[in-house]
Amino acid sequence: MTPTPIAVGLIFGGASGEHAVSIRSAATVAAAMRDAENASSYALQCFYIDPEGRWWGAELADAVLLQGSPARLEQLPQPLPPPGFRGLPAGALEIDVWLPVLHGPNGEDGTIQGLFTLMQVPYVGSGVLGSAVGMDKQAMKAAFAAAGLPQVPYACVSASAAAQNDDALLDQLESQLGYPCFVKPANLGSSVGISKATDRASLQAGLKLAAALDPRLVVEQGVTARELECAVRGGGHQPLQASVLGEICFEADWYDYETKYSEGKSHTVIPALVPEAVAERCRAMAIEACEAVGAMGLSRVDFFFCEASGELWLNEINTLPGFTSQSMYPMLWAATGVALPTLVRELIEGAREWHLQVSSGGPST
Repeated sequence: MTPTPIAVGLIFGGASGEHAVSIRSAATVAAAMRDAENASSYALQCFYIDPEGRWWGAELADAVLLQGSPARLEQLPQPLPPPGFRGLPAGALEIDVWLPVLHGPNGEDGTIQGLFTLMQVPYVGSGVLGSAVGMDKQAMKAAFAAAGLPQVPYACVSASAAAQNDDALLDQLESQLGYPCFVKPANLGSSVGISKATDRASLQAGLKLAAALDPRLVVEQGVTARELECAVRGGGHQPLQASVLGEICFEADWYDYETKYSEGKSHTVIPALVPEAVAERCRAMAIEACEAVGAMGLSRVDFFFCEASGELWLNEINTLPGFTSQSMYPMLWAATGVALPTLVRELIEGAREWHLQVSSGGPST
């Protein structure tokens, strides 16, 4: 007798600045789920969260994946319900395991993970704690510092302090970090809202831009370094495993949103051409970074490597990394010997195994 396929809920989109990237990631994951290796084991059902935070079922979700862009107004039933989550679409309560492919706020920061936890249904990726700490750059950097992991010098700034345009704050940042430095919203990814400051005027402008997007900001000292990335999977009762390293190479002044997602503006080198000792340090530090924030399931950990001095700094962790055709996470695992359909299957099965073990030991957490 043929086993009943496991119902997998692929959820994507989201009320964040990374909505379009999420759609591209979800299309890649859906293709892997429908691969011959997985098609008989899993019944894929897609769910879409529009830019206003409304949840939609398979009919609209499949159409959005097919067109490869956010839903158009004429595709949405009228009259529209109010923005935000108002309930689960048809079929959501029959899902056996959730596969969130959501980047940025409301999908990567522990909010949707909390909903799935309350539903007591397994889901791929970090839990509430790991997601929240990994998303917020202030909290993430504090966790890394507590674990003794090396980072470039940085300062935490509140949006209210940035809005005052106080010379004392600017003096402090200039003295502590110098120029160039980078101003970042604490809770956005994909380089959204990040700016490079080379003087006081651009520092003020960068603080204003970031403060309009997030109440918590981080300012980091600029360094001349190569950008290395490592993919991690596992966690819970499974050992964390690190992939080969990759390097992001680009001609732009820095790795901004346009460079990151525009065809031809950057390229990857996998495996990264670094000494094996450096690669081993990165892999070990990537696992330590996941442990420091409580990440599990999947993460991508980014580094700065100064070739001249041999210094290696931990940059950040991404607990729901991109899965587009240009994304490092699936490419790094492919280079390590794990094909995309296998990778997705192992992520799903790891989530189910962790949920069963937690449930058998007590209340789901």
